[in-house]
Amino acid sequence: MRTTFWNEIAANKRSSAFLSFLMTLLLAGVGAAGTYLIDPELWPFGAAIAFLIGVILWVYTATSGHKAVLAISRARQATHEENQVVVNVAHEMAIAAGIPMPEVHVIEDSAPNAFATGMGPQSGVICVTTGLLQKLNRDELQGVVAHEMGHIRNYDIRLMTTMALTVGVIVLLRDFFVRINWHGGGRRRGKDGGQAIVMVIALVFIILAPIFAMLLNMAISRKREFLADATAAQLTRYPDALADALEKISTDPEELEAANNATAPMYIINPVAKLRSHERSNLFSTHPATAERVRRLRQMGMGPIAPRAPAPMPEIPMQRLDD
Repeated sequence: MRTTFWNEIAANKRSSAFLSFLMTLLLAGVGAAGTYLIDPELWPFGAAIAFLIGVILWVYTATSGHKAVLAISRARQATHEENQVVVNVAHEMAIAAGIPMPEVHVIEDSAPNAFATGMGPQSGVICVTTGLLQKLNRDELQGVVAHEMGHIRNYDIRLMTTMALTVGVIVLLRDFFVRINWHGGGRRRGKDGGQAIVMVIALVFIILAPIFAMLLNMAISRKREFLADATAAQLTRYPDALADALEKISTDPEELEAANNATAPMYIINPVAKLRSHERSNLFSTHPATAERVRRLRQMGMGPIAPRAPAPMPEIPMQRLDD
């Protein structure tokens, strides 16, 4: 059954929203469970405070910058004179996406790859390597740029930054509550057998919460990659071009020297995962398996279109009917 990019976009947005909701519940649950260990009567306040921390993180990430990522990647801003093709392609995709033209940066690296950064359309940046410009044709380059444009239009960088910070907060809360409980903090008097069981469950929950949070974060990341692929298909109306580009990038033997463990998940193909596991996806993968991404894009493609016979021309009388 053929999949349309509209169905793919809608499905991935629903999945991302559900997973983000679970992450919010997990954060509030850690606050509630940890506070319950200190004082069973105050757990609602702990949940509320943890949720408030999440809101503060969202506001912070919405206003934070992206210059550090560009500096780490050693990216330079592209010029129309030197990089005319990619600048023109970015301009075309920005018009198709209905967002301001993002800055285009180039990384001097022979491995083909690309990523997007910025907290939204008003501060979007697309980075491509020189290897990408040299090894992809224009249609494939357009597919990659459209994928990164999709990340910008869908606010994926803001979302994933918020999720990563939320995981960090959950880890900090876990350490804080475990340390207090280990040193005998909290109210211990009047504790019956049922309350003791609840406290054990709460303690186990906050210990395991960071693992659950990390799994949710990775799942959201994979869904946003699928969403960006579908958005690229919508913008270009040519999903096969992006599928071809993904196959070229994933099988290229060059190692991306500009990437590190911190920036690797931002790229369209995770360069670290490509070297370690040949792009096999698992629960801790930031990207879906390339083969699955290509399969979905091929399903969205129209495939070979058979030439249609021209419509028959109407018969034209050889002479005027009133003669």
